[in-house]
Amino acid sequence: MNDLDALESQSLHILREAFSRIEKVALLWSIGKDSNVVLWLVRKAFFGHVPFPVVHVDTGCKMPEMIAFRDRFAAEWKLPLIVGQNKAALEAGMGPHQGRVACCEALKTDGLKAVVAEHGFKGIIAGIRRDEEGTRAKERIFSPRGVQAEWNVRDQPPEFWDQYKTDVPPGGSIRIHPILDWTELDVWRYIQRENIPQVGLYFAKDGKRFRSLGCTPCTAPIESPAASVAEIIEELSGTRVSERSGRAQDRESEDAFERLRANGYM
Repeated sequence: MNDLDALESQSLHILREAFSRIEKVALLWSIGKDSNVVLWLVRKAFFGHVPFPVVHVDTGCKMPEMIAFRDRFAAEWKLPLIVGQNKAALEAGMGPHQGRVACCEALKTDGLKAVVAEHGFKGIIAGIRRDEEGTRAKERIFSPRGVQAEWNVRDQPPEFWDQYKTDVPPGGSIRIHPILDWTELDVWRYIQRENIPQVGLYFAKDGKRFRSLGCTPCTAPIESPAASVAEIIEELSGTRVSERSGRAQDRESEDAFERLRANGYM
């Protein structure tokens, strides 16, 4: 067993554990590389079948290529897709001009909370990784959330020897993070090995590509000649630039991302 085999095995175990122990589970699908890998792992864990809803929170600001990718593979893979949207906030004119953190909170966090409340989900599977951002490094694989989906970073259950606390807090829910221990390089190596489809924006065009995908107003490309998975892997092997360097909301204030996540952000 090599390192990718070991990561895959752990992730499959986590997904099966979540499905067997938590009532009403859903997968959060952002259309980015990480959630595409998690979706691939779900299909592998359950022999080509996705046995729970796949939720996409549409902010109305996603890049057209991401929506086209979502619609194509939702149809091809026969996904039980739920698209959630905070239409009231959009109709009221919410956007990054009102503050990027406020916009994320309204369109992403509140949009997700509404879907969870409407469908009564108790477990939300998300494709976050510890190496992506400092706040996410504080997470657990099975992470309890309060009644309002709030995250108490100072009260996280211990996780030793693949033993997880899967009890859902009263009135709350659990976030499940099956690739928390993966790195960005692991993700791309796995994408290469498994030939997992990805949004074309990740691959360089005219000397630029996106390293992290989000909403159009808040996501910028990086200078890069990497136009294939192999070239991305080579580039990442020597980079010292942060993965989320192109995400504007992270730079709004020093603790912006932690405040977002404490309130229920992905």
